[in-house]
Amino acid sequence: MDAVTGVFYGTRVVVWDVEAARKLWSMGFYGKPLGIYKPKSPDFDSPLLLDLLEALYLYDKEYLKIVSRVGEPLERDRLVWHCRRSYANFDDKYLVYKDLRDKGFVVLSGLKFGVDFAVYRKGPGLEHAPYLVDVLNADTELSGDDIIRAGRLATTVRKRFVIAIPNRESGAVRYLIFRWWRP
Repeated sequence: MDAVTGVFYGTRVVVWDVEAARKLWSMGFYGKPLGIYKPKSPDFDSPLLLDLLEALYLYDKEYLKIVSRVGEPLERDRLVWHCRRSYANFDDKYLVYKDLRDKGFVVLSGLKFGVDFAVYRKGPGLEHAPYLVDVLNADTELSGDDIIRAGRLATTVRKRFVIAIPNRESGAVRYLIFRWWRP
């Protein structure tokens, strides 16, 4: 697929061309069609709103060119600068996002669950997200209460809780998945 053009607006990138928006969305549920809460198919007639994490990933995959409002190309370094201002712990979150996307998962914001990502095998509308993923550093200390809180939330919404631990030097990500059982 040829790269489509998105326009940078501070914390979002908008793909105004509806055909291009449909193509990107169809490739893996990227973005949100403007004004459509839960799209079920790519037959929407609106621009596509991408968050900066998605936009950087699509830029890196050469599916997306990003320009300013006046049409000047936005360089990757500048986009990363904006990402770091918008996301706490951006570099680690991007490593995890990229790893999961490269493995074929659909990765969306997990904000409504209090985690970094909601992760799907197939995609929203086709299934409920089976995984809730939180990105932590290897030196982050978790209390028993933290684990219990996360586990209770995940089981309440019938999902598996996963901790992702990225290694910036190697680019590898370790995943710790919690399975809850009753004795």
